[in-house]
Amino acid sequence: MGKIKIIRPGLMTLVEDKGRHGYQQFGVPVSGVMDSYSHRLANILVGNDQYQAVLEVTMLGPQIEFLEQMVIAVTGGDLSPALNGTAIPMWESILVQNGDRLALQGLRTGARSYIAFSGGIDVPVVMGSKSTYTRGSIGGHQGRVLKADDILEIGDPTENLHRLKGRKIPSRYIPVYPGTVEARVITGPQDDCFTSKGMDTFLSGQYVVTNECDRMGYRLDGQKIEHRQGGDIISDGIAMGAVQVPSHGQPIIMMADRQTTGGYTKIANIISVDLPKIAQAKPGDKIKFTKVTINQAHQLLRGMEDEISDILKSCTSQNIVSTKLLKLKINGICYDVRVEEIEQQ
Repeated sequence: MGKIKIIRPGLMTLVEDKGRHGYQQFGVPVSGVMDSYSHRLANILVGNDQYQAVLEVTMLGPQIEFLEQMVIAVTGGDLSPALNGTAIPMWESILVQNGDRLALQGLRTGARSYIAFSGGIDVPVVMGSKSTYTRGSIGGHQGRVLKADDILEIGDPTENLHRLKGRKIPSRYIPVYPGTVEARVITGPQDDCFTSKGMDTFLSGQYVVTNECDRMGYRLDGQKIEHRQGGDIISDGIAMGAVQVPSHGQPIIMMADRQTTGGYTKIANIISVDLPKIAQAKPGDKIKFTKVTINQAHQLLRGMEDEISDILKSCTSQNIVSTKLLKLKINGICYDVRVEEIEQQ
């Protein structure tokens, strides 16, 4: 077991994993990471299960002191990570020592970074998840954002630390975060509540992320989307990426901490592979919506999963440096044993 100490908490640093699924019927939001792609790759780099808990850092990063040796990785938006004052690469696993300090010093691109630790963050599992839902004070570290002097336990790594260090995500798989995001959507389920003009406006316009954007949802500003008879409906369930349009005609993208139900018309839902791009959007960024079919969305999701499988193979593949054949005799029984010296690529 290892430990880390929060020296400076940053704007909003949370313990998050894949989320609290299966409890929306009881009014419990899913929560979990905003950018699932960066989350999963961070864990692959440090040898964890892909869905292990990490730190999600929003825009202004923390300073963290390591109280034991461990391997870490920083992915997602570039918040200028530095170890003991020296810049370190992102999307790569790094061995840190007792007393080292990691600081995320300033926003360059994106909005959220993810910090994974070999062994994962050891906090209580609440309703199947370690994720923090701050509005309900559920999960994570005492159900809240991290504060100065907090101590977090880190689990035991799955492999030798020296074999984990130096893993890198191939450059072709590292996302970029431009100021204009193309978000592909499947229209509905209440697209029939909008006029043809309203649908055309939604799909041809460009919307700006306002300052009212957080883990619950992103309010956008742009040309008004026209309803047939108003934006209110009988409340129904809300998925991550649902695009609600109240009567005022400005869209709201529902995110990780969204409420479980809502009574505004939903014109579309952003497809799974594009949700990480939305998670990295910040105030002032622009979003354009493009319609795709369900089959296209499935193909894109399958392609992303294939990419992640390739990344996992790339990070865990090993070279055999030498091989020795030995004969062992145990309790009078002889065994032929092959011993391989391996080097991680």
